[in-house]
Amino acid sequence: MAKKKSVIKKKSRTAAKSKDTHASRQKHTAPLRLEAILHALSDAVRLEIVCKLDAEGECTCATLDGGRPKSTMSHHFKVLREAGLVQTRLDGVTHRNSLCREEIDQAFPGLLDAVIAAAQ
Repeated sequence: MAKKKSVIKKKSRTAAKSKDTHASRQKHTAPLRLEAILHALSDAVRLEIVCKLDAEGECTCATLDGGRPKSTMSHHFKVLREAGLVQTRLDGVTHRNSLCREEIDQAFPGLLDAVIAAAQ
């Protein structure tokens, strides 16, 4: 008896990815947690991103990547977004990142200033 090969339809990577990235692009609405913020800032690459966003304002991912692989940068932006430090918005096909300075300063006054000053 011949076995039939089952055909499994796979979601296209684009469709699956767009669903995931849409959710992560929304503004952080959960209460800010100090341990999540400190964890995000404990990595040198993420700290560099935060310092650059503080100095220059809204930047594209390409401006902030420093020649690093896209997958690595995606991970760093995800950690920063989940901590509530960064907000990413879509502008066509371009991702624009900005520091959530007001929210952080309101929840933890002086924290970003101290961390950025120490990083300089």
